[in-house]
Amino acid sequence: MSLIKRRPFSTALAVIVVGAGASLLHPAARNYALNTLHIQDFFATPASATAAPPAPQAMPVPVEKVSKRTLPVFLDYPARTEAIQSVSLQAKVTGFLKEQAVADGADVKAGDVLYRLDDRDAQAALDQAKAQLQRDTASVDYVRSNLARGEELSQKGFLAKDTFDQRTSSLRQAEAGIAIANAAVRSAELDIERSTIRAPFAGRVGRSAASVGTLVSSGNTVLNTLVQLDPIYVTFNPSEKELATIKAALSKGEVSADISLTGEGTGAGKHYPGKLTFIDNRLDQSTGTVAARATIANAAFDLLPGQYVHLRLSVGSEPDVLMAPQVALGSSQLGKFLYVVSKDNTVEQRMVEIGRTDGDKIAVLSGITENDLIISGNLQKIWPGVPVAPLPEKVAMK
Repeated sequence: MSLIKRRPFSTALAVIVVGAGASLLHPAARNYALNTLHIQDFFATPASATAAPPAPQAMPVPVEKVSKRTLPVFLDYPARTEAIQSVSLQAKVTGFLKEQAVADGADVKAGDVLYRLDDRDAQAALDQAKAQLQRDTASVDYVRSNLARGEELSQKGFLAKDTFDQRTSSLRQAEAGIAIANAAVRSAELDIERSTIRAPFAGRVGRSAASVGTLVSSGNTVLNTLVQLDPIYVTFNPSEKELATIKAALSKGEVSADISLTGEGTGAGKHYPGKLTFIDNRLDQSTGTVAARATIANAAFDLLPGQYVHLRLSVGSEPDVLMAPQVALGSSQLGKFLYVVSKDNTVEQRMVEIGRTDGDKIAVLSGITENDLIISGNLQKIWPGVPVAPLPEKVAMK
């Protein structure tokens, strides 16, 4: 045992001697001696290797408390706008197109003049009908007075009863002629009125299909189209399962809707309030959906029929929903997770089930409790088990 204890000292001493006398040796021998010294230094165990590693420093992290709130329940659908009224403008009379009173694509009010036809033929027919009425009126006056004389003669026995009946029939025929003449007058007046085509409701006209001078045929020539833009329908298709939820909301009162434009064009993101006004009476068997629509105001005519929009239907509310910041939500192959501060101020990973979003918060259906502190920052610098130092919440909100 004594030999074993003294051996390291003799070895070290030999190395020292070799190192001290290396300068007296041949250069090659001197290099060998120095290399031997370096090898011994390499195998020497430093005193610091046996010391404990320093404890990791706690990472400052911003935190937010889990909030609890009543969350509105929405149903979201892709939808499409649809005009409440849309008509093809046609003339009820035949005539040459005399004037287009409004430009193509103009916004018009109910009663505005859109087109005028040449009404000279209708005016001539009116004059003829009035003349016929005057003639029939004069004839009735004579027949009525003739009947009055015949009645007196018939009472005295100077006029045969058959002759008296003929005079009575003549009066009735003359009065019927007046009725016919009056109808002809009204018909001619209507033709003149119909020669001017007016907007039946407020809306926007399209591109004119007939130029000035075109011979317009009654009921056959389409002049233009007019669509109503305010209010306007938004049609969508809820599923059979969602239909029960919508009907339950309708049983409690009016169901409101929020419509927004999709895409990135002008007006994208603008919202239009409305309400549910129609659910069809049968399901489409091929799709399992039902046709429904909301009605919204469109006073500025921003929306046009046929546009794709997003519709959000408000069907109730859900109380006591736990909400966490969206920025704190992480994702892995196992699913969504949140980092929370454990009781010993280390990071704890919680796998969560998420629900709907509300602003910058997201509903968490399972995985956290109301008393948890959610880590909302420095997420790339932490992992489960790492010690953390939660910052005051007022600092975390900055």
